[in-house]
Amino acid sequence: MKPELRRFGNGQIPVVVIDDFSGSLEYIREIAEELAPYPRHTNNYPGLRRIFTAADTAANAYVEETCERAAQFIADAFDFDGFDLIEASFSMVTLKPTELSPAQRAPHFDTTNQKDLALLHYLRALPNTGTAFYRQRTTGIERVTKSNVSVYAPVADVQLPANSGYFHGSDEFFEQIGAVEAIPDRLIIFQGSLIHSGIIPPDMPLTGDPRQGRLTANIFVRGH
Repeated sequence: MKPELRRFGNGQIPVVVIDDFSGSLEYIREIAEELAPYPRHTNNYPGLRRIFTAADTAANAYVEETCERAAQFIADAFDFDGFDLIEASFSMVTLKPTELSPAQRAPHFDTTNQKDLALLHYLRALPNTGTAFYRQRTTGIERVTKSNVSVYAPVADVQLPANSGYFHGSDEFFEQIGAVEAIPDRLIIFQGSLIHSGIIPPDMPLTGDPRQGRLTANIFVRGH
Protein backbone atom coordinates (compact mmCIF):
# COMPACT_ATOMS: atom_id res chain seq x y z
CA MET A 1 0.00 0.00 0.00
CA LYS A 2 2.05 2.90 -1.34
CA PRO A 3 0.34 6.30 -1.73
CA GLU A 4 0.92 8.55 -4.71
CA LEU A 5 0.07 12.24 -4.58
CA ARG A 6 -0.97 13.55 -7.98
CA ARG A 7 -1.67 17.21 -8.70
CA PHE A 8 -4.01 18.31 -11.47
CA GLY A 9 -4.72 21.61 -13.16
CA ASN A 10 -3.36 25.10 -12.78
CA GLY A 11 -4.29 25.03 -9.12
CA GLN A 12 -2.16 21.92 -8.61
CA ILE A 13 -5.11 20.29 -6.88
CA PRO A 14 -4.15 17.19 -4.86
CA VAL A 15 -5.59 13.75 -5.56
CA VAL A 16 -4.29 10.83 -3.48
CA VAL A 17 -4.01 7.48 -5.27
CA ILE A 18 -3.34 4.29 -3.26
CA ASP A 19 -3.03 0.90 -4.94
CA ASP A 20 -3.57 -2.44 -3.19
CA PHE A 21 -5.34 -0.46 -0.52
CA SER A 22 -7.25 -3.05 1.46
CA GLY A 23 -5.56 -6.36 0.72
CA SER A 24 -8.96 -7.98 1.26
CA LEU A 25 -10.77 -7.22 -1.98
CA GLU A 26 -12.68 -10.50 -2.25
CA TYR A 27 -14.06 -10.16 1.27
CA ILE A 28 -15.26 -6.60 0.58
CA ARG A 29 -16.87 -7.76 -2.64
CA GLU A 30 -18.71 -10.44 -0.65
CA ILE A 31 -20.06 -7.77 1.70
CA ALA A 32 -21.26 -5.77 -1.30
CA GLU A 33 -22.90 -8.80 -2.88
CA GLU A 34 -24.77 -9.66 0.31
CA LEU A 35 -26.38 -6.21 0.38
CA ALA A 36 -27.69 -6.46 -3.18
CA PRO A 37 -29.99 -5.60 -4.86
CA TYR A 38 -29.33 -1.87 -4.48
CA PRO A 39 -32.02 0.82 -4.80
CA ARG A 40 -32.08 3.47 -7.49
CA HIS A 41 -30.43 6.58 -6.14
CA THR A 42 -32.54 9.72 -5.83
CA ASN A 43 -29.98 12.40 -6.70
CA ASN A 44 -27.93 12.79 -9.89
CA TYR A 45 -25.91 9.60 -9.45
CA PRO A 46 -26.58 7.61 -12.64
CA GLY A 47 -27.47 4.29 -11.13
CA LEU A 48 -27.84 2.34 -7.91
CA ARG A 49 -26.52 3.20 -4.46
CA ARG A 50 -26.84 1.22 -1.24
CA ILE A 51 -26.22 3.67 1.61
CA PHE A 52 -25.01 1.94 4.77
CA THR A 53 -27.21 1.96 7.85
CA ALA A 54 -26.46 1.15 11.47
CA ALA A 55 -27.59 -2.43 10.87
CA ASP A 56 -24.93 -3.05 8.19
CA THR A 57 -22.33 -4.38 10.62
CA ALA A 58 -19.83 -5.79 8.14
CA ALA A 59 -20.07 -2.81 5.79
CA ASN A 60 -19.60 -0.34 8.64
CA ALA A 61 -16.57 -2.24 9.91
CA TYR A 62 -15.09 -2.01 6.40
CA VAL A 63 -15.70 1.75 6.33
CA GLU A 64 -14.15 2.21 9.77
CA GLU A 65 -11.04 0.30 8.72
CA THR A 66 -10.84 2.22 5.46
CA CYS A 67 -10.98 5.54 7.27
CA GLU A 68 -8.34 4.44 9.75
CA ARG A 69 -6.02 3.33 6.93
CA ALA A 70 -6.61 6.54 4.99
CA ALA A 71 -6.25 8.92 7.95
CA GLN A 72 -2.52 9.59 7.62
CA PHE A 73 -2.75 10.09 3.86
CA ILE A 74 -5.58 12.58 4.38
CA ALA A 75 -3.62 14.44 7.04
CA ASP A 76 -0.54 14.68 4.84
CA ALA A 77 -2.29 15.74 1.62
CA PHE A 78 -5.03 18.01 2.98
CA ASP A 79 -3.58 19.19 6.30
CA PHE A 80 -6.54 18.03 8.41
CA ASP A 81 -6.21 17.16 12.10
CA GLY A 82 -9.07 14.69 11.74
CA PHE A 83 -12.33 14.07 9.93
CA ASP A 84 -15.90 12.87 10.46
CA LEU A 85 -17.82 10.38 8.37
CA ILE A 86 -20.75 11.85 6.43
CA GLU A 87 -22.02 8.92 4.37
CA ALA A 88 -20.86 5.62 2.88
CA SER A 89 -22.32 3.33 0.25
CA PHE A 90 -21.76 0.75 -2.44
CA SER A 91 -22.59 2.18 -5.86
CA MET A 92 -23.07 0.96 -9.42
CA VAL A 93 -23.49 2.94 -12.65
CA THR A 94 -26.48 1.42 -14.48
CA LEU A 95 -28.28 4.12 -16.49
CA LYS A 96 -28.20 3.80 -20.25
CA PRO A 97 -26.73 6.83 -22.07
CA THR A 98 -30.16 7.69 -23.46
CA GLU A 99 -31.63 7.74 -19.94
CA LEU A 100 -29.29 10.41 -18.60
CA SER A 101 -30.60 13.83 -17.62
CA PRO A 102 -28.68 16.91 -18.85
CA ALA A 103 -27.03 17.24 -15.43
CA GLN A 104 -25.88 13.63 -15.54
CA ARG A 105 -24.23 14.10 -18.94
CA ALA A 106 -21.89 16.85 -17.74
CA PRO A 107 -18.98 16.91 -15.30
CA HIS A 108 -20.15 17.90 -11.85
CA PHE A 109 -19.08 18.80 -8.30
CA ASP A 110 -20.43 17.36 -5.04
CA THR A 111 -20.06 20.29 -2.64
CA THR A 112 -18.60 23.77 -2.22
CA ASN A 113 -17.18 22.90 1.20
CA GLN A 114 -13.40 22.62 0.74
CA LYS A 115 -13.17 20.29 3.75
CA ASP A 116 -15.44 17.66 2.21
CA LEU A 117 -13.52 14.72 0.75
CA ALA A 118 -14.57 11.75 -1.36
CA LEU A 119 -12.88 8.40 -0.79
CA LEU A 120 -13.58 6.33 -3.89
CA HIS A 121 -12.64 2.65 -3.64
CA TYR A 122 -12.73 0.72 -6.90
CA LEU A 123 -13.94 -2.77 -6.03
CA ARG A 124 -14.81 -4.17 -9.44
CA ALA A 125 -13.13 -2.08 -12.10
CA LEU A 126 -13.94 -2.69 -15.75
CA PRO A 127 -11.53 -1.87 -18.61
CA ASN A 128 -11.09 1.77 -19.64
CA THR A 129 -13.05 3.13 -16.68
CA GLY A 130 -12.01 5.52 -13.93
CA THR A 131 -12.50 9.11 -12.77
CA ALA A 132 -11.60 12.28 -14.68
CA PHE A 133 -11.20 15.88 -13.49
CA TYR A 134 -12.06 19.04 -15.40
CA ARG A 135 -11.72 22.78 -15.87
CA GLN A 136 -14.69 24.88 -17.01
CA ARG A 137 -13.20 26.64 -20.01
CA THR A 138 -15.24 29.85 -19.86
CA THR A 139 -14.45 30.64 -16.22
CA GLY A 140 -11.23 28.68 -15.68
CA ILE A 141 -12.78 27.11 -12.58
CA GLU A 142 -11.44 23.69 -11.54
CA ARG A 143 -12.69 23.60 -7.96
CA VAL A 144 -16.08 25.06 -7.07
CA THR A 145 -16.18 27.11 -3.86
CA LYS A 146 -18.73 29.20 -2.00
CA SER A 147 -17.15 32.31 -3.50
CA ASN A 148 -17.16 31.19 -7.16
CA VAL A 149 -20.25 28.96 -7.43
CA SER A 150 -22.34 31.97 -8.47
CA VAL A 151 -19.99 32.35 -11.44
CA TYR A 152 -19.73 28.65 -12.25
CA ALA A 153 -23.37 27.56 -12.00
CA PRO A 154 -25.03 29.92 -14.55
CA VAL A 155 -22.42 28.97 -17.15
CA ALA A 156 -22.76 25.24 -16.44
CA ASP A 157 -26.55 25.47 -16.73
CA VAL A 158 -26.36 26.60 -20.35
CA GLN A 159 -23.14 24.94 -21.53
CA LEU A 160 -24.31 21.33 -21.66
CA PRO A 161 -22.55 18.56 -23.60
CA ALA A 162 -23.86 18.08 -27.12
CA ASN A 163 -23.63 14.28 -26.91
CA SER A 164 -26.41 12.23 -25.34
CA GLY A 165 -24.19 9.85 -23.37
CA TYR A 166 -21.58 9.80 -20.63
CA PHE A 167 -18.96 12.54 -20.81
CA HIS A 168 -15.57 11.62 -22.28
CA GLY A 169 -12.35 13.60 -22.65
CA SER A 170 -12.77 17.31 -23.36
CA ASP A 171 -15.28 19.38 -25.31
CA GLU A 172 -15.84 23.05 -26.07
CA PHE A 173 -17.05 23.71 -22.51
CA PHE A 174 -14.93 21.45 -20.28
CA GLU A 175 -11.23 20.62 -20.51
CA GLN A 176 -9.99 17.42 -18.89
CA ILE A 177 -7.08 18.26 -16.57
CA GLY A 178 -6.37 14.77 -15.26
CA ALA A 179 -7.70 11.26 -14.84
CA VAL A 180 -7.23 8.20 -12.64
CA GLU A 181 -7.72 4.73 -14.05
CA ALA A 182 -9.99 2.37 -12.16
CA ILE A 183 -7.97 -0.58 -10.85
CA PRO A 184 -9.40 -3.13 -8.41
CA ASP A 185 -8.51 -2.25 -4.79
CA ARG A 186 -7.32 1.24 -5.77
CA LEU A 187 -8.51 4.04 -3.47
CA ILE A 188 -8.52 7.66 -4.54
CA ILE A 189 -9.12 10.63 -2.26
CA PHE A 190 -10.12 14.06 -3.57
CA GLN A 191 -12.09 17.16 -2.63
CA GLY A 192 -15.75 16.93 -3.53
CA SER A 193 -15.53 20.48 -4.88
CA LEU A 194 -13.39 19.33 -7.81
CA ILE A 195 -15.23 19.20 -11.12
CA HIS A 196 -15.20 15.52 -12.01
CA SER A 197 -16.97 12.71 -13.83
CA GLY A 198 -16.84 8.96 -14.00
CA ILE A 199 -15.19 7.53 -17.10
CA ILE A 200 -17.87 5.25 -18.52
CA PRO A 201 -17.02 3.79 -21.96
CA PRO A 202 -19.84 2.97 -24.40
CA ASP A 203 -19.27 -0.77 -24.14
CA MET A 204 -19.28 -0.97 -20.32
CA PRO A 205 -21.92 -3.40 -18.96
CA LEU A 206 -24.58 -1.32 -17.20
CA THR A 207 -25.67 -4.08 -14.86
CA GLY A 208 -26.85 -3.80 -11.27
CA ASP A 209 -25.22 -7.12 -10.38
CA PRO A 210 -22.21 -6.36 -8.09
CA ARG A 211 -20.58 -9.58 -9.31
CA GLN A 212 -20.33 -8.21 -12.84
CA GLY A 213 -20.75 -4.43 -13.04
CA ARG A 214 -18.78 -1.33 -12.08
CA LEU A 215 -18.74 -1.59 -8.30
CA THR A 216 -17.33 1.13 -6.06
CA ALA A 217 -17.48 2.09 -2.42
CA ASN A 218 -18.17 5.80 -2.03
CA ILE A 219 -17.20 7.25 1.33
CA PHE A 220 -17.67 10.94 2.13
CA VAL A 221 -15.93 12.64 5.06
CA ARG A 222 -15.53 16.19 6.38
CA GLY A 223 -12.16 17.32 7.65
CA HIS A 224 -11.41 19.57 10.59
